[in-house]
Amino acid sequence: MKKSFFVVLLLIFVRLFSQVTPPAQNPGLVKDPFFKNQNTQTQPSKKVINKHADTFGIKEDKYEGNPVFSGNVVFEHQGSVLTANEVVFYQKENFLKAIGNVVLTTADGNRITAEEMEYDGNTERGIARKNVVLTDPKQTIKTETLYYDKIPNTAYFNSGGTIYSNDGSVMYTKSATYYLNTKMIDFIGRSNIETDKYTIVSDNIKTNQNTNVSDFFGPTTIRSKENPRNYVYTELGTHNSKTGESFLNKNSRIHYNDKVLTGDKLYYNRNTGFGKGTGNVMLDDPRQNRFIKGGYGEIYEKKDSAMITDKPYAVKILSKDSAYISAEKFLTFQKPDSIDKLKKKSFLRAFRKVRIFKTNMQGRADSLSFNETDGEMHLMRKPILWMGVKQITGDEIRVYSNPEKEVTDSIRVIGNAFAISKADSLNLKDEFNQIKGKLMIVYLTNNAIDSAKTVGNAQAITYADDTNQKTKEVTRIGVALSTCGEIVADFLERRLEIVSCNIGANTDTYPMSKISKQDRFFKDFNWNTKDRLQKMSDIFLDTPNYPEIVYDSDNSLFDKAEAERKKLEEKNKPKTPVRVKK
Repeated sequence: MKKSFFVVLLLIFVRLFSQVTPPAQNPGLVKDPFFKNQNTQTQPSKKVINKHADTFGIKEDKYEGNPVFSGNVVFEHQGSVLTANEVVFYQKENFLKAIGNVVLTTADGNRITAEEMEYDGNTERGIARKNVVLTDPKQTIKTETLYYDKIPNTAYFNSGGTIYSNDGSVMYTKSATYYLNTKMIDFIGRSNIETDKYTIVSDNIKTNQNTNVSDFFGPTTIRSKENPRNYVYTELGTHNSKTGESFLNKNSRIHYNDKVLTGDKLYYNRNTGFGKGTGNVMLDDPRQNRFIKGGYGEIYEKKDSAMITDKPYAVKILSKDSAYISAEKFLTFQKPDSIDKLKKKSFLRAFRKVRIFKTNMQGRADSLSFNETDGEMHLMRKPILWMGVKQITGDEIRVYSNPEKEVTDSIRVIGNAFAISKADSLNLKDEFNQIKGKLMIVYLTNNAIDSAKTVGNAQAITYADDTNQKTKEVTRIGVALSTCGEIVADFLERRLEIVSCNIGANTDTYPMSKISKQDRFFKDFNWNTKDRLQKMSDIFLDTPNYPEIVYDSDNSLFDKAEAERKKLEEKNKPKTPVRVKK
């Protein structure tokens, strides 16, 4: 009975133990995928060699029976030296796991420190982890995980890192590859470069630590720390931190002193403040509501000035209208206010073949000077200005406007002032009011001429009309010829109504039957419709060369009266006696 019981019990134990899962086998050394790709080598890699360790031992139940070196451990491989507190050497795989105060010094003198490191002697690759620092003669890289490949001599991290350059700049990035032979750093993703003078933010930077040149392959901003509003932007370009030069080649902008320069290709030197652009250049000044376009431009940040050439034109944006100006060259600059030094005044100058188009005003001149802050514009060298059915010429024309209200207050004509206006804008008769003198001042209300005063050898040819107060019919009285020291002309609803002749006044009014066509025009009369701009695109032409308007000349009253006078003269002539031959 007892013997049968023990046999049954033995069978139960055997059955139970046969159902227990056997202990898991140690999978052995598991390498990071980084070690799997083989480098192309000209010769097989040599074994990693231990040079020193305070203690050495093997534990069969740990590290698959591979030796463990402890205390001041030193390993050498192909000229590189690794030191650590403890190293596990996987002899068959030629692989090291180092722990504590790990330092890898490469054959070319680069140094990597970390708390842990793995090194593969076959591929000559290593992974450093925890408080990793790579130091070489050009900079120091700090990160949490660093991948090192000795054959191409590169270091890579993707866990975020900081790079301290010997020139004082500091770089922050999530991922980067450092090519130790060429000293080139390839930043991947959004990265920052901080210097004492500026900050670079870019989506893709490649920096050469030997030349201090950075190449940009994505949206990039270089911003001044002294004045953060001053910065450059590009999506493809180059920056030299030694010279301060930037070459910007795609969707680029230079922001300086609240202005913006754009162009197909831009150059900017942050040390001198000089910049230039070629191809589709535009200088935008939002504060002045004005921009200038052309084929070439230069800016001088420290002088707060700029130049635009190569078929340039400027646009002054107004709330209800815009003024378009063309010339061969534009200069724009700012100067401190003479009263308040903290404020600046903005000036625009245009040279050679100036053309102006605005809905209610057009003009031509050789050159222009415009104080945009005060609203004072000077047109020089054979200027001509058109306003509605009025034309003004002189040696120099000055236009005064209110920048806030965007209205023209007055016009001053200096030297050989000559104003012409159609006597009646509703017909095509050759009837023109004309006033001329040394100096003329035209006053405007709501951008329409209200009155004009001419002084210095003032002369006028004006058509005199009489309006019936009941029927409102206008009857032509005749033409007045005036010579005065001062002439004042008043306009009502844009029509010349009153002409006052003061200081040595001499005015004679002639009925239409007693004044010839030649006497109704000054000798230098020139009603210019051929050169007058009729649309914005005319500013790009030397002259639009429009057909001259043909006006009807009605001289019938004078011709009829002249014929009657001649008849009367003939009738009143004394008869000459007829001699009879004897």
